[in-house]
Amino acid sequence: MSVMITDACINCDACASECPVSAILSDSDEKNPFEGERFYVKPETCVECVGHADSPRCADACPTEGSIVWDMPYTDEFNDYYVAGHEKGTYKIREHKTKGMMFPAVKSMEFMAEIGMDARKSHANVAGSF
Repeated sequence: MSVMITDACINCDACASECPVSAILSDSDEKNPFEGERFYVKPETCVECVGHADSPRCADACPTEGSIVWDMPYTDEFNDYYVAGHEKGTYKIREHKTKGMMFPAVKSMEFMAEIGMDARKSHANVAGSF
């Protein structure tokens, strides 16, 4: 992953259809830890549109400033970050039938390396990065 949807989300559904890897769950999806509140980006699926577009298409489509922000790369280096987030309920990492929990140590994802760690740590607005 590397993008997340904040509580500024207005549930307009503009982002989900733009995702080339179907990483965005609606507010009514039972796999969404924020079910009934806002949309959710599955971190174990999101590729930040690397190989699909020059910037995350969800952020380009979103009409609400600050709704889609940067998060840490979904790589082994940040495995503990995502494990802790899953335990707190910030993320709802899926469990694979044979591989177990799909944390970054099991399956790393592509990310935009040019986005600095300061932007990611502060959860900066994705739209303001390009």
